Amino acid sequence: MATTSRERKPGDEPLDEGMETDRSVLRCGSGSGDNSFNSVSNRVPHCPLTPSLTPRKRTTSQCKTEPPLLRTNKRTIYTAGRPPWYNVTGTTFKEAFVIGLCGGSASGKTTVANKIIEALDVPWVVLLSMDSFYKVLNKEEQDLAAKNEYNFDHPDAFDFELLVNVLRKLKKGKSIKVPVYDFTTHSRRKEWKTVYGANVVIFEGILAFANKELLKLLDMKVFVETDSDIRLIRRLKRDVSQRGRDINGVIKQYNKFVKPAFEQYIEPTVQVADIVVPKGGDNFVALDLIVQHVHSQLEKRKLRWDISALASAHQGQPLPKTLSVLESTPQVRGMHTIIRNKETNRDEFIFYSKRLMRLLIEHALSFLPLKPVSVETHQGTIYEGKRLSGKRITGVSILRAGETMEQALMAVCKDIRLGKILIQTNHDTGEPELHYLRLPKDISEDYVILMDSTVSTGAAALMAVRVLLDHDVAEDKIFLLSLLMAEMGVHSVAYAFPKVRIITTAVDKEVNDQFHIIPGIGNFGDRYFGTDAPSDFCESDDGMDL
Repeated sequence: MATTSRERKPGDEPLDEGMETDRSVLRCGSGSGDNSFNSVSNRVPHCPLTPSLTPRKRTTSQCKTEPPLLRTNKRTIYTAGRPPWYNVTGTTFKEAFVIGLCGGSASGKTTVANKIIEALDVPWVVLLSMDSFYKVLNKEEQDLAAKNEYNFDHPDAFDFELLVNVLRKLKKGKSIKVPVYDFTTHSRRKEWKTVYGANVVIFEGILAFANKELLKLLDMKVFVETDSDIRLIRRLKRDVSQRGRDINGVIKQYNKFVKPAFEQYIEPTVQVADIVVPKGGDNFVALDLIVQHVHSQLEKRKLRWDISALASAHQGQPLPKTLSVLESTPQVRGMHTIIRNKETNRDEFIFYSKRLMRLLIEHALSFLPLKPVSVETHQGTIYEGKRLSGKRITGVSILRAGETMEQALMAVCKDIRLGKILIQTNHDTGEPELHYLRLPKDISEDYVILMDSTVSTGAAALMAVRVLLDHDVAEDKIFLLSLLMAEMGVHSVAYAFPKVRIITTAVDKEVNDQFHIIPGIGNFGDRYFGTDAPSDFCESDDGMDL
């Protein structure tokens, strides 16, 4: 779902949410990917919790078999991170800007879309193709399609109800699933792609302007005009080489269905277009006008997300009732003494951090809803017990330091599914930015344990919770776990998301001017992994800007 341009450096991996690249859904630079994003593994590999003493390089994840998503002569375009799409109260604040591209078959709509993406040079762009939304054909219709007797260019060939619903959710920044249409078998594949959020959505299709509900969702309407002979030549090349058709069948279908449909349904919609682009992707003047207009609209919609507002919003307020702090027993206080001590060596820091994590996880599980259940013992008597009332539990770590808590979670929750979210701070704006996410399928049905080692301002936690909500996880099914939190972070999360359960082993009262927790624990990630924080890398640890 997403793109920003930057020069690719040696050894630099593209940031990815895991999504496959094809014409139907292109998330430049990622995969909302949400990963491929739709084919996320239920169990995400986790990093070793006792890593080697060799400093780790900054890394991000991506399926290495996938090619770069968008190449130009000068650079490769990847995502640079999605800034907040919600305000400090957690409410979605701005909608994506949606560009509709309409035109005849093989008119060059996708080429125009890619050139707009390249010229826009903004983060998080989704390219959504109408080709994904062909209806599922019955046996009779499939037989007609095999003989080139089915009209794929008629409005009735498309599932407009699904298309409108998907585009409406995508405009609001939510996670959506997009069908994948197989043109060789004329059917939808079993796997759907998951796409997540965007600053800009480019929607292209031959009938992009043919539905009133669709038109309401388009902020800008562009008609790509190309000579009919050129469109026929392009269609011949495409259908023969990519879709397994024969030349005679393509020509027959063009004369019987494609050309009449263009004249009856597509060409008249040029009247609703804001801009007509003759010559398609070669019309640089028109493309420049489009890009200028989009930039001006994005500037008007720009969200000012001031992290300093979090620091002063809740001063002096009592801690929320949704907060639960592990009892400060002599044992717990002793472990805090060890891990807070700057003289503690790395081995002891890891050992006692892991002990605290285990206690924290066990404490958090006591808040899960249970239902009564009766079991028969070996002696033939009945034992009245308890069992989780929900379907299952999923753990989601905020990279990198939240990943250290996964082992403790797996130790007490058998066969638990894991997801990951990478959030970094933009040094120029001070905003958190979403760079990567990989979540298990059907997470909306789960209780989610969201893990981060420390929470200072709460900015990373706010973004992570917002991501889960956008994937339809119920707010009251989210449990935010952290070894140490600042009062400011507790208030920020509780105010924005009052139903989220917040669980920690300790709460410190202050943060300094650099938003580090005081007295704090230092940079948890660096102490645990034995690394020095790169100057251009911020993550959601204490000692970082989140």
